[in-house]
Amino acid sequence: MTGVEVIVDDTPGTITLSSFDPVRRHVAKLALEELIQDGRIQPAKIEKLVEKAQAEINKIIKEKGEQAAFECGVLNLDPRILAILGRLHFRTSYGQNVLQHSIEMAHIAGMIAEELGANVQIAKAGALVHDIGKALDHEVQGTHVEIGRRILQKFGASEDVIKAMQAHHEEYPYETIESKIVQTADAISGARPGARRDSVENYLKRLKDLEAIASQFSGVEKAYALQAGREIRIFVKPEQVSDLDARTMAREIAGKIEKDLKYPGEIKVTLIRENRVIEFAR
Repeated sequence: MTGVEVIVDDTPGTITLSSFDPVRRHVAKLALEELIQDGRIQPAKIEKLVEKAQAEINKIIKEKGEQAAFECGVLNLDPRILAILGRLHFRTSYGQNVLQHSIEMAHIAGMIAEELGANVQIAKAGALVHDIGKALDHEVQGTHVEIGRRILQKFGASEDVIKAMQAHHEEYPYETIESKIVQTADAISGARPGARRDSVENYLKRLKDLEAIASQFSGVEKAYALQAGREIRIFVKPEQVSDLDARTMAREIAGKIEKDLKYPGEIKVTLIRENRVIEFAR
């Protein structure tokens, strides 16, 4: 009825539902929970409960789409766009809920646009719908950016909003300042530590690698990675490194980080040389 595979293995008290479509998976989950509670599992009952679960999920999808637009203050979007947007509530990317990520991005994009004097409404709307293609990427051919563009064009979204969302993976050129803002907001929301499941290990490894690169240089006393790996602060021994050497060393460390590490954005290298003399008057 739902096109979802039900896997019952040796694990006690556990049933696994497997499907590439997160919405169908959720419909099956709701229906199965009700069936287990009811205890009467037979074809007619299954059909009835699957229909009920589908109606419930459609209601949740509609509400989630409207809620997201209301929370972000994004107006004038077609109800059909909001209905597709609501499907992202059931979609995750590396463990990060895609609708939550889009809402977070809309707030970030709005703040950046305000600071830069760009169009806040366009930046927010572009950020909110930037991943709308992911709601249908298992049903329609093409990348999620391409699918998203087609959805927005079909349902009459403004051309400025489409331009703002289409460049967030650099598939299209940046035509407006809002398109740059949407990409920046995407990087901030997706790359913050803990946002995505596989990032925690990668994040800790990046910090360790960063500190290890700086510590290789002679005369370095301590190195600390700060601000989620966006900055490294290095303390050198003043008797071994002169002021002139410190400048050269900072440049060399920055060059080695560029060559050896992969990271989003940029990393600030701060080198500190402090001469401290302590005497006691007794």
